[in-house]
Amino acid sequence: MNIFFDTEFTGLHKNTDLISLGMVDENGRSFYAEFTDYDKNQVDDWIQKNVINNLINDSNKIDYESDNWVVIGDKDFICTMLKKWLKEYDSVQLVSDVCHYDMVLFIDIFGTAFDLPSNISPVCYDINTDIANLCKCTIKEAFDITRELLIDVEIIGDKHNALYDAKVIKRIYEITHDQG
Repeated sequence: MNIFFDTEFTGLHKNTDLISLGMVDENGRSFYAEFTDYDKNQVDDWIQKNVINNLINDSNKIDYESDNWVVIGDKDFICTMLKKWLKEYDSVQLVSDVCHYDMVLFIDIFGTAFDLPSNISPVCYDINTDIANLCKCTIKEAFDITRELLIDVEIIGDKHNALYDAKVIKRIYEITHDQG
């Protein structure tokens, strides 16, 4: 099963902290988490405006029962819930977009790559190369292309919300792999 995912975090540096995680599988089943234990001192004006302001931050929306989980808590709690959500799959290939930070931070939820659940591939598929091929440009040029310009359906939500971005990644993957 391909699971498309995105993370939001406190900055592009090695000591960054996760703020949120969004995941959606090929069938639309989703997992969205907001971390309560990130270092708020690392939040700059851009992160506040574009990431923090797009969080749910609403304990009334917490849901572990449906196909669309919403989890709010610290890293340990989110790890526990994520393991429960992921155990539904026999084999998972993670797919993201310019996933270098995303994959490292995803692995860090569990501890190390050796601590990942056994059904999760420790290697992430990156769609930035697919975007470069689609647009006939370099992967560096593809990095700067606004992703919403590439999709053919409206996705409800806000850019830089991890679940919204995961849904955009999913749609780009489908387009670039002729799956709809």
